[in-house]
Amino acid sequence: LERERFDPTPLFPQDYKGQKLAEQIFQGIILVSAVIGFIYGYITEQFGWTVYIVMAGFALSCLLTLPPWPMYRRNPLKWLPVQDLGTEDKKPGDRKPKRHTKS
Repeated sequence: LERERFDPTPLFPQDYKGQKLAEQIFQGIILVSAVIGFIYGYITEQFGWTVYIVMAGFALSCLLTLPPWPMYRRNPLKWLPVQDLGTEDKKPGDRKPKRHTKS
């Protein structure tokens, strides 16, 4: 694969706005499902329904926020280009050790 065309999905996407959006969506879905689950469980007097609704909200939020959807990758970070320092010619032993000055 050519380096220019190869666009792997990074393990940790470098888009902080997208990460913030995913976190807000995740927390919002969890909160809404918890409130709905609590109210429905209270009305029916079945705690199991509360748990099921919260688990469904958790599954939905995972489905919407864990995959790297394009909406979370709209603002990638701009990285500096790689700089060639020309250190290939020098060997590690050729350098002089740095001396610390007394203050």
